[in-house]
Amino acid sequence: MKHTEKEMTVIKDEVSQMWQLVLSQIEKVKQAYLSSDAELAREVVSREKRVNTFELKIDSDCENYIALYSPVAVDLRLMLSLIKISGTLERIADFADGIARHVIEGGADEVPAEIKKELQIEVMFDTVLSMLSDSYVALESENTKLSGKILGKDALVDDIYHASIDILAGYAAKDPSMAKAMMHTLLVMRKLERMGDHCSNIVEEIVFYIDAKILKHNKNKE
Repeated sequence: MKHTEKEMTVIKDEVSQMWQLVLSQIEKVKQAYLSSDAELAREVVSREKRVNTFELKIDSDCENYIALYSPVAVDLRLMLSLIKISGTLERIADFADGIARHVIEGGADEVPAEIKKELQIEVMFDTVLSMLSDSYVALESENTKLSGKILGKDALVDDIYHASIDILAGYAAKDPSMAKAMMHTLLVMRKLERMGDHCSNIVEEIVFYIDAKILKHNKNKE
């Protein structure tokens, strides 16, 4: 194996480990939010530093690879994409950390389970997890056929978020004492909606790397 291939394998492995960590963070914060488990939420917050460390290491390794080996075409696209993907994974993890802090502060307790169910918050969590898992498969298999399906799931996350605004406003109007809790819940759902957007950004980077196509600002992504 050539030295350049070894270096690339190491970077890919780092990205893979970071990806699995972020997936685990979302899974844990989902459980913490739905069951108001502050202890589990604290675990998510404590592991956030590991995500940040991965991002800095991947950035540095990709930049060094570009500087040392002057890659071209597909190899250069891969390095550029991995820099952006690691940054996006870090931002997704930031949102998970934000939801975890909300749980620790007792915010998840304020909203009854039946309202969480009506708002489809668990569906949002599961859809984001599915988008991120499918994106990982697309990168590992170097197959962009999944991209349309993943981007389509982002539309579901957006729809649930937009529908939640009226539902939450209705509860706040009916019982003004719940207004603050409803506002906080909307902020949680906004974080999930942003996670979905970032998953779509990852898909765009994968398509750029594999197919040399730019999907950003393209209205016909699917």
